[in-house]
Amino acid sequence: MTYIGQSVQRVDAVAKVRGEALYPGDINLPGQAYMKILFANRPHALIRAIDVSAAEAMPGVLLVLTARDVPVNEYGLIMPDQPVLCGPGSSKLYADRVRFIGDQVAVVVAETEQIAQEALRAIRVDYEDLPIIGDVRDAIHSDVLIHPDRGSNVFCHFRIRKGDCEAAFAKADVIVEDEYVTPVQEHAFLQPEAGLGYIDEEGRVTVIVGGQWTHEDQEQIAHALHLPLEKVRVIYPAIGGAFGGREDMSVQIVLALAAWRLQQIGKPRPVKIIWSREESIIGHHKRHLYRIRTRWGATREGKVIAAEAEVVADGGAYAYTSTKVLGNATLMCTGPYQIPNVKVDSYAVYTNNIPGGAFRGFGGPQGAFAAESQMNRLAEKLGMDPVELRMRNVLREGDLLSVGTPLPKGVSIAQVVETCALRSGWEQDGDQWRRPAKACGNDGLLHGRGFACAFKNVGFSFGAPEQCMATIELRGQDEIEEAILYHAGADVGQGSHTVFAQMAAEALGIALEKVHLVTSDTATTENSGSVSASRMTFMAGNAIRGAAQAALAKWENEERPAIGTYQYRPPRTTPYDPETGKSEPNFAYGYVAESAEIELDTETGQIFLKRVVCVDDVGRAINPQQVQGQVEGAVVQAAGYALLENFIQENGQTRTRTLSTYLIPTILDVPERVESVVLEYPDPIGPWGARGMGEMPFLPLVPAITAALHDATGVWFTEFPLTPERVLRGLGKLDA
Repeated sequence: MTYIGQSVQRVDAVAKVRGEALYPGDINLPGQAYMKILFANRPHALIRAIDVSAAEAMPGVLLVLTARDVPVNEYGLIMPDQPVLCGPGSSKLYADRVRFIGDQVAVVVAETEQIAQEALRAIRVDYEDLPIIGDVRDAIHSDVLIHPDRGSNVFCHFRIRKGDCEAAFAKADVIVEDEYVTPVQEHAFLQPEAGLGYIDEEGRVTVIVGGQWTHEDQEQIAHALHLPLEKVRVIYPAIGGAFGGREDMSVQIVLALAAWRLQQIGKPRPVKIIWSREESIIGHHKRHLYRIRTRWGATREGKVIAAEAEVVADGGAYAYTSTKVLGNATLMCTGPYQIPNVKVDSYAVYTNNIPGGAFRGFGGPQGAFAAESQMNRLAEKLGMDPVELRMRNVLREGDLLSVGTPLPKGVSIAQVVETCALRSGWEQDGDQWRRPAKACGNDGLLHGRGFACAFKNVGFSFGAPEQCMATIELRGQDEIEEAILYHAGADVGQGSHTVFAQMAAEALGIALEKVHLVTSDTATTENSGSVSASRMTFMAGNAIRGAAQAALAKWENEERPAIGTYQYRPPRTTPYDPETGKSEPNFAYGYVAESAEIELDTETGQIFLKRVVCVDDVGRAINPQQVQGQVEGAVVQAAGYALLENFIQENGQTRTRTLSTYLIPTILDVPERVESVVLEYPDPIGPWGARGMGEMPFLPLVPAITAALHDATGVWFTEFPLTPERVLRGLGKLDA
């Protein structure tokens, strides 16, 4: 039996439905103590002194930790620019200051959570407030430096120079220019940050936590504690969502630090923490706010000949993954189009806001909003159907990207756009396209339809080291009775472990029931890389196939058990050239197009999302049901980004700290119809042809909705979320 292309039941389905699956917050160990963290709640300040004596003296308090207790007081996924704990006493330069409200200042470990909370209130911190920079535009030119050792608040700058933009604009028949602003977005995963730290039976500092890359967590913990890697162990149990929000540290290092210090003072105890939702909202990074000023030019025949953009990302207080997110936005802000003349300057900038970091699509949604809005506006100016304009400009096999190199083979954006348009009611006559007639009725609502498309990298980009490892152990005598797959890849709710099992069974030619998984434990599994960048199915599948071949070869040689390990390395990528931007940015892509149909109540400003058609080329759907679930989930999450989720930061303070003030979609906000259309044009190097797809459906929905809103009202919106207030202001029904 083949297992590729089958909607087999998820390996964790029964346990989750029955409530038996254990998430980090569900796990308890004998004798555990409880941790609470003192957050700065100040956007920018020097810490002159911390007095913990009253907290330490409280009955039931086991340990109070400050910056002086961290051996190497720094961490960071891209660069180690963040203190583990802020305050005096550590060797890290400028660690004696806080830079956003979620900076961690002290840790209390106590017999109960209540005692730990009371002890936090007993800690006295002497702050000297510093000037606050809450606007990225101010930060670029400010003399106030968030990181004085860097010399500038701009911590990353990319540039692309292809062709001659000014000469091309002089020849353009139409030019559209505007500034687009994309908002901050909170991940709002179901399970807030939680975990346990303890010393395991082999003396390793062990952390049970939710994350996206066990081995990266291990490396950052080991670095901060100044321990060898083999003395640190990270285990992921069930994880309640991630979306990029668990790529950076939250509770991992302080849990390890507390367990380690308790052992050193002769009081070894497991330590547990569960963040409240408010702690989670201020304590982990967000989707970046972007400001994109862009100008595009086209000929009257509908050929886009020039595009330039200035892209500015609010990185917040620390770098996190801003450089990687900016790299994607730099590439994607000119869309999946063959444009001969391109000029882009992009910047990531420090402010005193909550750090920006990875979030589903990381840079792609921001870039797509600008690019697709520009395409739709060019189409309007040219009097051309927006689908027709796209079909005249989309990248095809061999076409050069803005960075001067072709896409990897397997380019299918034209087929994706065409399929989406036809499924959405567009009519085609040769190379001419005509949109469906606008709906009308007696309901008093305005109706509109919009279209957008995008492309999305699969895997790490721009020269970042990329690999994935898998080990398969075959047991039995005359026939394979059991296959154990050891793989570190996390399942953050998307179903990756189910796909691992399917691919292992397929590669080994055995029944799925014979595959057993050992996952996400640095003590037993090799480095798989992160569950991010739409990479895990692609990377794990290739690693699993290689491990299966190695194990089967040993089985044929009558080794019992037969163990095969394989490290998959994809084709290399290269960084942006610092002057021209030329690069080979990615080894694979996925392609997506979406249409959105809306209704608008002009009295209230309320938008109702009626129908979304989402077409994705996934290469090969390993598990079609899971693919459909990913599409529907991404559409709902993107609808929240477009219409509801208004994250407010003012002068470094977050005004939307709870889910009663920061609104995410509920069942009443889900589109009435989401039509998932899965195309399967195999990727030449993907396992069984598969591409990654978890992020793609998110990317083009916002510009599809703003195009639909323009179709209904004649007004272009360059900023969102499209809350009723913003819509009414845009329609001139409220004062500016």
